[in-house]
Amino acid sequence: MFDKHPLIGGVVAPGSHEWHIVGEGGSTEAALTLDDFTEVLASRGAVEFVLLGTGLTQGLPPRALRDGLKAAGIGLEFMSTEAASRTYNVVASEGRRVAAALIAV
Repeated sequence: MFDKHPLIGGVVAPGSHEWHIVGEGGSTEAALTLDDFTEVLASRGAVEFVLLGTGLTQGLPPRALRDGLKAAGIGLEFMSTEAASRTYNVVASEGRRVAAALIAV
């Protein structure tokens, strides 16, 4: 199991960043908290929404994370990492303010 996952931040901070999110039993998306998105939250409106790639299959992130991003005015779309990568490329090419958080597969 990976213990470091990439966080790719389109308009937040170009490039890849290490992302330590492995929870108990190797769980990933279930281990996510709002603290894992501090760069996005600190962007002060530079990010319209986050594409969350949850690994090989789609996984539901915790309600607290979904509600916290919503309260900050940031949308969250979650899907497999493969789909999130494709979607990020399309949406970023349209000039949308998007960040991608991708769990490695």
